[in-house]
Amino acid sequence: MALYVTNLQKSTWFYKEVLELDTMPEPFHDGRHTWFKISEHGQLHLISGSTAAKTHEKDTHLCFSVPQLSDVIARLEKNKIDYENWPGEKKKITRRTDGVMQIYLKDPDGYWLEINDDKY
Repeated sequence: MALYVTNLQKSTWFYKEVLELDTMPEPFHDGRHTWFKISEHGQLHLISGSTAAKTHEKDTHLCFSVPQLSDVIARLEKNKIDYENWPGEKKKITRRTDGVMQIYLKDPDGYWLEINDDKY
């Protein structure tokens, strides 16, 4: 997955510090990229150069599963980052029919993210 971002430093901070993703070496060394390892064979690439954040539909989102959703919510609240449930109610959690708890939030460029406590 590659995301085109307006401010690489801000987006890198968000994914590294708020979502706690691990960075990995990127081959370009040009100051325009940050790469994150998101699974054994999956990567997230942030690429700077976008001139403006855009509006994105919530249906198109990147999803991460975490062991403790409450830990993520605590980091979001500490950093004053809004989250919501699927219908869009602020600071609310969706419980799916299978019991999985999930929240939705936007990254600094408006890309939607789902965070849930599903068991890998």
